[in-house]
Amino acid sequence: MARNKLRKEKELNQIKKSTNVFFNIIFIILSALCIFPIVFVFSISISSETSIQKNGYQLIPQELSAAAYQFLWNERGTILHATFISILVTALGIILSVLLTTTMGYVVSRNTYKLKSFYTWVIFIPMIFNGGMLAGYVVNTNILHLRNSIWALILPLAVSPFNIVICKTFFKTTIPDSIVESAKIDGAGQLRIFAQIILPISKPIIATIALFAAFGYWNDWFQASLYISDKNLQTLQSMLNNIQNNIEYIANNPYGGLSLQQYKASMPTESVRMAIAIIIVVPIACVYPFFQKYFISGLTIGSVKG
Repeated sequence: MARNKLRKEKELNQIKKSTNVFFNIIFIILSALCIFPIVFVFSISISSETSIQKNGYQLIPQELSAAAYQFLWNERGTILHATFISILVTALGIILSVLLTTTMGYVVSRNTYKLKSFYTWVIFIPMIFNGGMLAGYVVNTNILHLRNSIWALILPLAVSPFNIVICKTFFKTTIPDSIVESAKIDGAGQLRIFAQIILPISKPIIATIALFAAFGYWNDWFQASLYISDKNLQTLQSMLNNIQNNIEYIANNPYGGLSLQQYKASMPTESVRMAIAIIIVVPIACVYPFFQKYFISGLTIGSVKG
């Protein structure tokens, strides 16, 4: 009797085979839709300029050419330096963003915090109303004096109200109050509770915020266009955006050794644009697998003694 009951419960909790096949097909289609643009862009990047002008964009190149990547290879000195700046900005930005976002999210998730209502509004209002680009520019340049500083690329993107709300929801729903109360009874302060108890059991949300921050910092070129005029502080995205939009930028590159007219005559414009996209996408795509397990786990690490 008990065995039959367990079998019925197991059958109720299982997904039907036909439903499972249907969902697998849906996810295969969605995966293909995500992969296809990257494959298509890479295909264009290895096509010759003449075949693109003659036949347009094609998934299978009519004439293979590495001219686009050869062109970027000639700019490798500048590109490698810009890549180092982008990696440095992304690494520092992730650390700062995770630290600020998790601490703010944890504070507003605690019911005993007296200013919880006030700070909730402080976090919520910027999600609806924005101070505008002009106000932010004046503060960052005239008050904080961040122009031509690496911090101009980090601080404006360090905190997102949306990410704080995500952290608040995670801490409120997965961190039992009894854990915090037990630590208080044992004499632990709030900083120690957060560092030694809360953070170790919050790896999924830390990985999520870190990944969001990595995407934001790595793909950003707008902050550099606003605050950076020093070529030594140009990020990869900003530099490659300049290459796409302004041929004179690379004509002034000391590594090239060619005149502006020679660059204009030899530059494979369309394939270079696609090669630039591949260079930007591949590094951040390689980072995702290291965070994937935290997205699919869905488990809270830790327990409460009863």
